[in-house]
Amino acid sequence: MYEMEKRVVYRHEYKFIINAAQQAEIRRRLACVAKLDTHATPNGTYLIRSLYFDDLFDRVLAEKKDGADCRTKFRLRCYNGDLSFLLLEKKSKRNGMSRKQSCRITQEECRRLLAGDSSWLLQDPERVPAPQLYAAMQTELLKPRTVVEYIREPYVYEPGNVRITFDRCVRTGLQATDFLNPQLPTVAVTSGRTCVLEVKYDDFLPEIIAWAMAPIGQLRTSFSKYEACRIYG
Repeated sequence: MYEMEKRVVYRHEYKFIINAAQQAEIRRRLACVAKLDTHATPNGTYLIRSLYFDDLFDRVLAEKKDGADCRTKFRLRCYNGDLSFLLLEKKSKRNGMSRKQSCRITQEECRRLLAGDSSWLLQDPERVPAPQLYAAMQTELLKPRTVVEYIREPYVYEPGNVRITFDRCVRTGLQATDFLNPQLPTVAVTSGRTCVLEVKYDDFLPEIIAWAMAPIGQLRTSFSKYEACRIYG
């Protein structure tokens, strides 16, 4: 469901900052070849809320700023404020490729984690990435750091397992970690016109998708929503 990967592999992941005209043209082209993700709401989007973890020295943030070749980050995630479907995710980067491992968690488990109780993460060793988060919390003192929210417009193209997303209206919870609070105040870190285009695929990018992406006409970016949402501390 939503963005749980079909298989645990390293995938290509490219990001671009595009303007409204580019977004409109790419969307027009995608309508000819790709499908809107079935989990999108009737308006073609969904709201993503994530809670990222970092250590006392902000290692995750520093590694992103430094462009470290190998790095990992943990986060909690929900969609459209639906607290009945919560994910714990670990995202890894290696040599420019990325992979994501996910498992579902309950609201009670989430509350325990936010309260500092990580013992339940060891209840099922096969429930990846829960044991890895436990180890990181014990050895690196990893803890919840900030909430990140944004609106996503997602498209999929089956050959090559391609996923194309438009992300906009990125907001930060500053230093708040009340992930389950639907009324959590957030602050905008990008303008309503700023759009982050992400393209993810397995072994190859089909030519028809490369054609759809042609209006980009610019170099990729290393934009990080987590980094952007740490701008205030």
